[in-house]
Amino acid sequence: MIKIVGKKIELREASQQDLDELYYWRFEETEQAAKKWNGPYIPEPFMTKEEFHKSWKTNYEILPCIPSTLIIVSGEVFVGTVSSYWVDKNTNWLETGIVLYDKTFWNGGYGTEAYKLWIDFLFRSTELHRLGMSTWSGNVRMMKVAEKIGMKEEARIRDARMVEGEYFDAIKMGILRKEWEKPS
Repeated sequence: MIKIVGKKIELREASQQDLDELYYWRFEETEQAAKKWNGPYIPEPFMTKEEFHKSWKTNYEILPCIPSTLIIVSGEVFVGTVSSYWVDKNTNWLETGIVLYDKTFWNGGYGTEAYKLWIDFLFRSTELHRLGMSTWSGNVRMMKVAEKIGMKEEARIRDARMVEGEYFDAIKMGILRKEWEKPS
C-alpha cells in the first residue's frame, strides 16, 4: 500500500471508508465549495454509491502499481484527493490534479504540500516525461500552487471557460522531467 508522509498531510491509497468519505464530499455534502473551483464549467453527473465504487476500481491504476488517485488526509481527517490521467501514453504525458474538499484546509499550505508530494511521487516512480495540469483563470490559487512546485504556464486559451455566466481563460501548466530534476 502506498503511503507518502509529509509535514501536514499524508497521501495514501483509499480504503473503503475513504471512498465512502469521498463519495459524501462529491455527491452528498450540501455546500459543494470545491466544485466552485475544480472545473465548475464541467458538470459532474450524479452517481450512486455503487456506481462510484465500480468506477473507482475500473480506473484505479495509470501504470502497474501506480494508482491514478490517492487520498489526502491530515491526521485522520479526510481532506481531498490528488489524481492523474493519461493525455498521451506515446509521449509519457500525464495530466494531474488536486482537490481539497474540506475548505477548512484551504490557504494553509496543505494543497501545495500534497501536490508537490504527488508530482515527486509520479516522477520518482515512473519514466514519465511530462506532467501537466489544467484549470481556469478564475482559480488563481491553483495556478499559484502549480507555479510553486515548478510548473510553467504553457497555454492560455482566451474565453474558453464559462463560470456563472462569465467567460474565463483556460489555463494549461506543466513541468518536464528535466525541469523537475534540476536542483532549485
